[in-house]
Amino acid sequence: MKKTIALIAVIILCWLSQVKGSGTDDIIGILGIWNNEDGRAKIEVFHCDGHYCGRIVWLKEPNYPPGDKSGLAGKPRVDLENPNRDLRGRPLLGLQIMTGFDYLGDGVWGKGTIYDPESGHTYKGKITVESPQRLILRGYIGIPLFGRTSVWSR
Repeated sequence: MKKTIALIAVIILCWLSQVKGSGTDDIIGILGIWNNEDGRAKIEVFHCDGHYCGRIVWLKEPNYPPGDKSGLAGKPRVDLENPNRDLRGRPLLGLQIMTGFDYLGDGVWGKGTIYDPESGHTYKGKITVESPQRLILRGYIGIPLFGRTSVWSR
């Protein structure tokens, strides 16, 4: 009887260590492709250098429209608002906009940054999984009180 209980305890401990070691994000579901709030972009959340990052993998309008005021009509969209002039020519498709997020527990990721290519600003970020189909992103300066929230969906 003692051997059976010990065996069951070992099996449970092994299972728990696999769940913990497999990455809580896989259980909660942060990894994958998400639609941004206005539906104009899809962002892939992935593992990078021991953290969680995100890159733009789809744009509703990947090219500048005809008659574009910047003279880029028909060309792929680029990071025009970047404060670094040397980076303004990089394409938005494939651009990494989330960097360095760590899992903090209870369905929350933090300590990362979010880059907004529309404004050229980088913000501290917090991500909360509301459900397997919804992420709540909070970009802020200083403390989360001073920021903006965006809801992403699968």
